[in-house]
Amino acid sequence: MEQASARESARPAYALGAFPRTAAEGRMPECRVPEQARGERTGCERADGRPAEGDQAARGEHTHSEPPAPRAVVQRHSVRGQILDALRAALVDGELVPGQVYSAPALGARFGVSATPVREAMQRLAVEGAVEVVPNRGFRVSERGPRELAELAEVRALIEVPVMLSLARTVPAHRWSGLRPLAEATVTAAAEGDRAAYAESDRAFHRAVLMLSGNEQLVTVADELHRRSQWPLVSGPATRRADLLADASEHTALLDALVSQDLAVVQALVREHFAGADG
Repeated sequence: MEQASARESARPAYALGAFPRTAAEGRMPECRVPEQARGERTGCERADGRPAEGDQAARGEHTHSEPPAPRAVVQRHSVRGQILDALRAALVDGELVPGQVYSAPALGARFGVSATPVREAMQRLAVEGAVEVVPNRGFRVSERGPRELAELAEVRALIEVPVMLSLARTVPAHRWSGLRPLAEATVTAAAEGDRAAYAESDRAFHRAVLMLSGNEQLVTVADELHRRSQWPLVSGPATRRADLLADASEHTALLDALVSQDLAVVQALVREHFAGADG
């Protein structure tokens, strides 16, 4: 039961030339007063009709230096960040096979980018434990078994169950209502059988719940454990749409229990959720 983000943001499109281009950085146009316009009202005059600074200087009047107008802030999209998102989606989908070695140049050609951002993204995944560095070859996708998944579920339960029980006692009903769209997003992704989109929306839902605790460190740790629990097993079967739907339905049921402050149901649902394949 977890994650909430729009489907488009869950899976960025990657094709040759698909990355967004950076907008050109612009400046505020300078205010120039032509000689023949002196004494006439121009577009550079102040709102009170007084001449602009350039006109004052031409007449020998005293002017005050003012800081230049700030440049427009340009949002620069990170190619490495986009590649990292794509690789994470490929991990969840099973497109990157556990035990297989992938080279940065080969993956770069697949995404239509150079090897550098792929290598940087893979190094980040290595820190997270998703892949292992293979000298002079590339990166091997980590092999995980059922025991590791069970251990992750146990640790997540130890962290999230007491937090959710505490929140159920203190958070007013209207705050939980704001999380309803996030829960519904997991159902939508599950109904479409989109495992990567479901993984994102699933994690977003759980993150939003835990953020109500106000403990940012807890949210960060829980989110990392959650991400690791979503990587496929070394020889696990493909997740069926019915399994995703069953998992997603637990999100809405959990919200209902949190609103009604039914602590027994909250605890049972969260534990059952973590015991599932993708909880």
